[in-house]
Amino acid sequence: MLKWALVFFVISLIAGFFGFTGVASGAAAIAKILFYIAVALFLLFLVLGVFAVKSIK
Repeated sequence: MLKWALVFFVISLIAGFFGFTGVASGAAAIAKILFYIAVALFLLFLVLGVFAVKSIK
């Protein structure tokens, strides 16, 4: 998912460079949403992993 966020970020930079501000803002918004989803999933799995290790001990 972070890969797609990076792809949309690069698309946003390139579109902004060439003057396509609508495309740039749309791609940046998608990249931001995907990044926050990836961070939320990472934190969720981190917490689940900590609880799993504690339950095994």
